[in-house]
Amino acid sequence: MTTSGLSPRADFTIAHLSDTHFLGGRRRWEGVVDTDAQIASALTQLERSGRRPDAIVLTGDLTDLGEPEAYARLRSIVEPVAESVGAQLVWVMGNHDERPVYARELFGTELAGPAEDHPQDRVYDVRGLRIVSLDSTVPGYHHGDVSAPQLEWLAGILSEPAEHGTLLALHHPPIRTPLELMNILQLQHQDELADVVRGTDVRAVLGGHLHYSTFGTFASIPVSVASATCTTMDLAAPPRTLSQVDGARTFSLVHVYPDGITHSSVPVDEEEPVGLLDEEFLARLEALSPEDRLEAFSRKRPPSGGPA
Repeated sequence: MTTSGLSPRADFTIAHLSDTHFLGGRRRWEGVVDTDAQIASALTQLERSGRRPDAIVLTGDLTDLGEPEAYARLRSIVEPVAESVGAQLVWVMGNHDERPVYARELFGTELAGPAEDHPQDRVYDVRGLRIVSLDSTVPGYHHGDVSAPQLEWLAGILSEPAEHGTLLALHHPPIRTPLELMNILQLQHQDELADVVRGTDVRAVLGGHLHYSTFGTFASIPVSVASATCTTMDLAAPPRTLSQVDGARTFSLVHVYPDGITHSSVPVDEEEPVGLLDEEFLARLEALSPEDRLEAFSRKRPPSGGPA
C-alpha cells in the first residue's frame, strides 16, 4: 500500500440501521419516542451525505408489536429512499417482529402452519456481494436461536463462495455485552453457528438487538452492531440495570474494500460543523503527486502567531 496515495474507493457501501420499533397508529414508543421522525432523520442524513449505498440493511425489531400498519408505515418511509438511491432493501426479523405479519406485509407471503416452521431466511445478491438475512428469532420469546435446519440451509448457501464474499445479517449478534440483562436474551447455540461460518466467505456479521453500537469478533469474523434509531442503551448506568435513553442515536456505514471492511457510526441528528475542509480542498490535493500530497496535508504547521 502506498501511504502517500489516496485509498481506493470501496467496492460496496452498505447503510446498516436497526431497531426502529414502529407502533401502529403512529403511537410514540413508551409515549415518548417519535420513531417515525428518528428513522426519517437517519435517512435524511444518509441522503445528505451524497453517498449512494448499494444496500440498506435493517437488522430487526422493525416494529414493536408486529402490527400490520406499523410495517406498512415503515415501508412508506424507507422504500422511497432506497429507490431514490438505487439501494437493495434488506429486511431482517427481530424478536419484536412477528413472522406471519412480517412475511405478509414485507414480502406478500402468507405462512401456512405454525410460525415455528417458517423462519424468515433470505439471500440477496448485490452485484456479486451476497447478503444473507438470517432469522434468529424464537416465536413467543425475546432471546435468539438458530435451528438445526436453518444451520443446514446456511451451510448449503455458504458452500459456494460469492464473487465478493458474504455479509451475514441477523438480529441477535453473536458477541458478549456488558449489559447483564441483555445476556439473558443473547443468541443461543453460538458454537454451532460458528462451526457453519468458520472458514467460509463470510466477511462480516451485522447485528442489532443491543440498542448501542458495538463491535467484536465471532469465529474470527468481524461483528458490527448498529445502534437503534428508537432508543439507545445507557452504558454509563449501573451494570445490573437496563436504562434506555431518548438520544445518542446512530446508524452504521459499512464500506467493503477488496482487501478489507470498515464499519463507521453516523449520528442520526445533523450537527453544525465547527471545522470544514470542502471538496475544493480535496480536489487540490488530488492534483498533487503522492509525495507532494503527503507534504501538503501531513506536515505539521507552526502554531498561529508562532515563529515561521
